[in-house]
Amino acid sequence: MSDKSAFRIIMGVSIFVFIAVIILNKKILPVPDAIPDFVYRLPKLNALLNGTCSLLLLLSLYMIKQQMIAIHKKLNIITFALSAVFLVSYITYHWLAQETSYPVNNPLRTLYLFILISHIVLAALVLPLVLLSFYYGLKTQEPNPGDYVKKHKLLTRWSFPIWLYVTITGVVVYLMISPYYPF
Repeated sequence: MSDKSAFRIIMGVSIFVFIAVIILNKKILPVPDAIPDFVYRLPKLNALLNGTCSLLLLLSLYMIKQQMIAIHKKLNIITFALSAVFLVSYITYHWLAQETSYPVNNPLRTLYLFILISHIVLAALVLPLVLLSFYYGLKTQEPNPGDYVKKHKLLTRWSFPIWLYVTITGVVVYLMISPYYPF
Protein backbone atom coordinates (compact mmCIF):
# COMPACT_ATOMS: atom_id res chain seq x y z
CA MET A 1 0.00 0.00 0.00
CA SER A 2 1.31 3.42 -0.88
CA ASP A 3 1.56 6.21 1.68
CA LYS A 4 -1.00 8.18 -0.32
CA SER A 5 -3.52 5.31 -0.18
CA ALA A 6 -2.88 4.80 3.54
CA PHE A 7 -3.39 8.50 4.20
CA ARG A 8 -6.68 8.46 2.29
CA ILE A 9 -7.92 5.44 4.21
CA ILE A 10 -6.85 6.97 7.54
CA MET A 11 -8.62 10.24 6.75
CA GLY A 12 -11.70 8.35 5.52
CA VAL A 13 -11.90 6.29 8.71
CA SER A 14 -11.35 9.39 10.86
CA ILE A 15 -14.07 11.35 9.06
CA PHE A 16 -16.46 8.36 9.23
CA VAL A 17 -15.95 8.01 13.00
CA PHE A 18 -16.38 11.76 13.52
CA ILE A 19 -19.64 11.79 11.54
CA ALA A 20 -20.87 8.66 13.35
CA VAL A 21 -20.32 10.31 16.73
CA ILE A 22 -22.15 13.46 15.62
CA ILE A 23 -25.08 11.39 14.32
CA LEU A 24 -25.22 9.46 17.58
CA ASN A 25 -25.24 12.65 19.64
CA LYS A 26 -28.15 13.97 17.58
CA LYS A 27 -30.06 10.68 18.09
CA ILE A 28 -30.87 10.47 14.36
CA LEU A 29 -30.71 6.67 14.18
CA PRO A 30 -33.73 4.70 15.38
CA VAL A 31 -33.36 3.18 18.84
CA PRO A 32 -34.98 -0.16 19.67
CA ASP A 33 -37.90 -0.09 22.10
CA ALA A 34 -36.13 -2.45 24.49
CA ILE A 35 -32.55 -1.54 25.37
CA PRO A 36 -30.45 -4.64 26.14
CA ASP A 37 -29.21 -4.80 29.74
CA PHE A 38 -25.56 -5.00 28.69
CA VAL A 39 -25.74 -1.42 27.37
CA TYR A 40 -25.86 -0.07 30.93
CA ARG A 41 -22.54 -1.77 31.73
CA LEU A 42 -20.75 -0.17 28.77
CA PRO A 43 -19.72 3.09 30.51
CA LYS A 44 -17.84 1.09 33.15
CA LEU A 45 -16.28 -1.07 30.41
CA ASN A 46 -15.29 2.09 28.54
CA ALA A 47 -13.60 3.50 31.64
CA LEU A 48 -11.80 0.20 32.19
CA LEU A 49 -10.65 0.15 28.56
CA ASN A 50 -9.48 3.77 28.78
CA GLY A 51 -7.62 3.15 32.03
CA THR A 52 -5.97 0.04 30.62
CA CYS A 53 -4.94 1.96 27.50
CA SER A 54 -3.44 4.69 29.68
CA LEU A 55 -1.30 2.15 31.52
CA LEU A 56 -0.30 0.39 28.29
CA LEU A 57 0.69 3.68 26.67
CA LEU A 58 2.92 4.54 29.63
CA LEU A 59 4.43 1.05 29.60
CA SER A 60 4.98 1.34 25.85
CA LEU A 61 6.84 4.62 26.36
CA TYR A 62 9.00 3.00 29.01
CA MET A 63 9.79 0.06 26.72
CA ILE A 64 10.84 2.25 23.80
CA LYS A 65 13.08 4.28 26.12
CA GLN A 66 14.66 0.96 27.14
CA GLN A 67 15.16 0.11 23.43
CA MET A 68 12.78 -2.85 23.78
CA ILE A 69 11.22 -2.23 20.37
CA ALA A 70 9.48 -5.59 19.97
CA ILE A 71 7.66 -5.23 23.31
CA HIS A 72 6.88 -1.58 22.49
CA LYS A 73 5.24 -2.66 19.22
CA LYS A 74 3.23 -5.45 20.88
CA LEU A 75 1.98 -3.09 23.58
CA ASN A 76 0.92 -0.58 20.95
CA ILE A 77 -0.93 -3.24 18.97
CA ILE A 78 -2.77 -4.31 22.14
CA THR A 79 -3.56 -0.67 22.98
CA PHE A 80 -4.77 -0.06 19.45
CA ALA A 81 -7.02 -3.15 19.60
CA LEU A 82 -8.44 -2.13 22.99
CA SER A 83 -9.09 1.36 21.63
CA ALA A 84 -11.01 -0.20 18.72
CA VAL A 85 -13.10 -2.20 21.20
CA PHE A 86 -13.66 1.02 23.15
CA LEU A 87 -14.84 2.80 20.02
CA VAL A 88 -17.39 0.08 19.23
CA SER A 89 -18.58 0.09 22.84
CA TYR A 90 -18.75 3.90 22.93
CA ILE A 91 -20.77 4.04 19.71
CA THR A 92 -23.11 1.30 20.91
CA TYR A 93 -23.74 3.02 24.23
CA HIS A 94 -24.33 6.47 22.75
CA TRP A 95 -26.62 5.03 20.10
CA LEU A 96 -28.82 3.08 22.54
CA ALA A 97 -28.70 4.84 25.92
CA GLN A 98 -30.19 8.14 26.96
CA GLU A 99 -27.78 10.98 27.53
CA THR A 100 -26.85 11.71 31.13
CA SER A 101 -26.29 15.36 32.05
CA TYR A 102 -24.08 16.66 34.79
CA PRO A 103 -26.23 18.56 37.33
CA VAL A 104 -26.40 22.29 36.69
CA ASN A 105 -26.18 23.11 40.41
CA ASN A 106 -23.05 21.00 41.02
CA PRO A 107 -20.06 23.26 41.80
CA LEU A 108 -17.81 20.94 39.76
CA ARG A 109 -19.89 21.36 36.60
CA THR A 110 -17.51 23.89 35.00
CA LEU A 111 -14.53 21.62 35.66
CA TYR A 112 -16.47 18.61 34.34
CA LEU A 113 -17.46 20.47 31.16
CA PHE A 114 -13.89 21.66 30.60
CA ILE A 115 -12.55 18.11 30.94
CA LEU A 116 -15.36 16.67 28.81
CA ILE A 117 -15.03 19.22 26.00
CA SER A 118 -11.23 18.97 25.88
CA HIS A 119 -11.57 15.17 25.91
CA ILE A 120 -14.05 15.16 23.00
CA VAL A 121 -12.12 17.67 20.86
CA LEU A 122 -8.79 15.96 21.39
CA ALA A 123 -10.30 12.50 20.84
CA ALA A 124 -11.51 13.67 17.42
CA LEU A 125 -8.12 15.18 16.59
CA VAL A 126 -6.01 12.30 17.84
CA LEU A 127 -7.63 9.52 15.82
CA PRO A 128 -5.90 10.34 12.51
CA LEU A 129 -2.65 11.03 14.39
CA VAL A 130 -2.79 7.64 16.11
CA LEU A 131 -3.67 5.87 12.87
CA LEU A 132 -0.77 7.57 11.05
CA SER A 133 1.61 6.84 13.95
CA PHE A 134 0.50 3.23 13.87
CA TYR A 135 0.96 3.06 10.08
CA TYR A 136 4.47 4.53 10.24
CA GLY A 137 5.35 2.26 13.13
CA LEU A 138 4.30 -0.79 11.12
CA LYS A 139 6.26 0.46 8.09
CA THR A 140 9.45 0.45 10.20
CA GLN A 141 9.33 -3.35 10.04
CA GLU A 142 10.04 -3.33 6.31
CA PRO A 143 13.53 -4.28 5.11
CA ASN A 144 14.23 -0.65 4.10
CA PRO A 145 12.24 1.49 6.53
CA GLY A 146 13.60 4.72 5.06
CA ASP A 147 12.17 7.79 6.73
CA TYR A 148 9.36 5.88 8.46
CA VAL A 149 11.26 5.73 11.75
CA LYS A 150 11.74 9.52 11.66
CA LYS A 151 8.11 10.09 10.67
CA HIS A 152 6.92 7.76 13.43
CA LYS A 153 9.03 9.49 16.08
CA LEU A 154 8.01 12.95 14.94
CA LEU A 155 4.31 12.12 14.86
CA THR A 156 4.28 10.27 18.19
CA ARG A 157 5.68 13.37 19.90
CA TRP A 158 2.18 14.76 19.28
CA SER A 159 -0.05 11.70 19.16
CA PHE A 160 1.26 10.04 22.34
CA PRO A 161 0.56 12.85 24.85
CA ILE A 162 -2.80 13.63 23.26
CA TRP A 163 -3.84 9.97 23.22
CA LEU A 164 -2.70 9.58 26.83
CA TYR A 165 -4.67 12.69 27.85
CA VAL A 166 -7.77 11.36 26.08
CA THR A 167 -7.55 7.96 27.78
CA ILE A 168 -6.96 9.47 31.23
CA THR A 169 -9.71 12.07 30.89
CA GLY A 170 -12.05 9.33 29.65
CA VAL A 171 -11.71 7.71 33.07
CA VAL A 172 -12.08 11.06 34.86
CA VAL A 173 -15.25 11.89 32.89
CA TYR A 174 -16.69 8.48 33.80
CA LEU A 175 -15.87 8.92 37.49
CA MET A 176 -17.46 12.37 37.52
CA ILE A 177 -20.67 11.47 35.62
CA SER A 178 -21.28 7.92 36.90
CA PRO A 179 -23.10 8.97 40.11
CA TYR A 180 -25.72 10.61 37.88
CA TYR A 181 -26.49 7.68 35.60
CA PRO A 182 -30.19 6.78 35.91
CA PHE A 183 -29.40 3.05 36.04
